[in-house]
Amino acid sequence: MTEANVLVIDDDDDILLSAKLFLKQHFNQVVTCKSPKEINVLLSHNEIDIILLDMNYQKGASNGREGLYWLEHILSIDKDYVVILMTAYGNVELAVQAIKKGATDFILKPWENEKLYATLSAASKLRQSTKKVKKLEKINTSIQTDQARKFENIIGTSEPIRHLQNTLIKVAPTDANVLILGENGTGKQVFAYELHKHSLRKNHIFMHVDLGSLNENLFESELFGYAKGAFTDARDDRPGRFELADNGTIFLDEIGNLSLPLQSKLLTVLQNRTVTRLGESKDRKVNIRLITATNMPLNEMVAKGTFRQDLLFRINTVELELPPLHKRAEDIIQLANHFLHTFSTKYHKSITSITEKAEKTLLNYHWPGNVRELQHVIERAIIMADGKEITEQDLQLSPQRFGGTAPMPQTLDLEEMEKMMVQKAIENHKGNISRAAAELGLTRAALYRRIEKFGL
Repeated sequence: MTEANVLVIDDDDDILLSAKLFLKQHFNQVVTCKSPKEINVLLSHNEIDIILLDMNYQKGASNGREGLYWLEHILSIDKDYVVILMTAYGNVELAVQAIKKGATDFILKPWENEKLYATLSAASKLRQSTKKVKKLEKINTSIQTDQARKFENIIGTSEPIRHLQNTLIKVAPTDANVLILGENGTGKQVFAYELHKHSLRKNHIFMHVDLGSLNENLFESELFGYAKGAFTDARDDRPGRFELADNGTIFLDEIGNLSLPLQSKLLTVLQNRTVTRLGESKDRKVNIRLITATNMPLNEMVAKGTFRQDLLFRINTVELELPPLHKRAEDIIQLANHFLHTFSTKYHKSITSITEKAEKTLLNYHWPGNVRELQHVIERAIIMADGKEITEQDLQLSPQRFGGTAPMPQTLDLEEMEKMMVQKAIENHKGNISRAAAELGLTRAALYRRIEKFGL
């Protein structure tokens, strides 16, 4: 049985019956229709690989013009469709013209079954090869995009990190859905990639999707894909992220940002493991390993009715909670040295160490932006440093950075300290959210959530 679906279009009932009886013995699916005017509907409802198209439909016609017209129409829908034209009138010139317009082959009626099968079998291999090349091109583009983001290995020997590494070793080889929790900048994407790298899917794509950056209008087209003509700018068929991640891992970051309607759509895909492109009605199977992440309290959101409980059950077969950097302080110097080596190489500088006083400064700082903030601080220090060591001055972590004139809270309550730092950063930048977020080592969305949380 050849893994291909065939559409046969002919105005002769006997031809359609004969073709269906023979071809269904050799191909997955055989769809037949009498009029080419049904092509659009049939192609939108069925995953067709090969189209066997008659060239004449009007009574007494033998010039093949109709067939050439519908050939061009089909290829305007998708230039990669494999179309084989058939006619009862042998005409070499017509056959040449058809091939020039994009037909894959040309056969005469009545056909010999063996020749028909050989022609369609070769066409099927061509179609599969074309689909594979297109998918590889899309995957390659996505891989290059992901590689542009730097993935570090998990750095640290603290007890929380050792515990997470032990869990990762157990979970990674399975296909269990994993939910990664943690503040912004704690390394959720790094852990997601490590899960993929140690899984049975490691030789396939790791597809990162930042749900926090997708608005409702882009959600379906980006994740599920779309058909040509589904909306104004849909000039070609396009697979979504789920299709591109087939056989690999899809990492849905910031899943807590989804609205309830989008949560419902995502849940349907995760339950059925199928996607439907915008503008189509046919389902496409996807085989993916799911990893999600958020810095939001999903259990509290479930209690408030802002996050679906059934979706939470679906995504958190295993839950990993990443600690903030101040709770793994023994890893700070190791991480700093890792970033020092990375950025010294990147910026072609001969900086080899961090002074003892600078190390103490790093250890005494609270790190509201976690590992990401530490990375940015070391990168900036590498750029600004004049000698072969990073000094305390190079770090620029003086109290004034967060408004040193502000009184410290009377208690060491972390929420009060965080509120004060957010407030001062906003004041320092006169309400510029982008700059305040950058100073705090947060994303704009994360800073907005803190502003709402503290009623600022």
